Amino acid sequence: MHATKLVVYGRDGILNEYREDHVKAPDEWLPLPGALEAVARLNHAGWHAVVATNQAGIGSGMIDMASINAVHAHMNQLLMAVGGRIDAVFFCPHTPEAHCDCRKPLPGMMLDIGRRYGVDLAQVPMVCDTLRDLLAAQAAGCQPHLVLSGRAAASGDDELRHMLQQVPQAQVHESLQAFAEFVLQREHSAESAPASLV
Repeated sequence: MHATKLVVYGRDGILNEYREDHVKAPDEWLPLPGALEAVARLNHAGWHAVVATNQAGIGSGMIDMASINAVHAHMNQLLMAVGGRIDAVFFCPHTPEAHCDCRKPLPGMMLDIGRRYGVDLAQVPMVCDTLRDLLAAQAAGCQPHLVLSGRAAASGDDELRHMLQQVPQAQVHESLQAFAEFVLQREHSAESAPASLV
């Protein structure tokens, strides 16, 4: 029996354009170029996709559940149009002041994902675009991957160096497409490696 192949994606700045004022409606959810196709490419190779996202706008009253559900339905429609899918969206609805254990950089959401899917998080890549998300991946025991899209695109060399000093095992990719290529190449290399004799 094969273990579930699972990727955890952040949402804003990874799949769609980041907005300082939060994504409050479907027409504000604008996919980053090539991001949905990258998810679909991994889907076609047998990788399940889960989103883990902080949504403090819910806790602050800026967004209601009907709006967030409409945004995610729109996201899935756009993904389906390119042959991709997100299995589930896990989100923290709390503001930082709530001191919950599910808001990234704490690992609560990822630990929940690991339990729900019965996966070893050490085998799960987590795609990040901020230090906060990298720290969450590290705390949960996921494989941290930084994509230089969204908020990370605006980071200078010093800021990137600081991020990688705090999460030294993080892999860096120019885009979500480059991340997908990395995963598929790594998988191909592992499959084509000769079996060792015991």
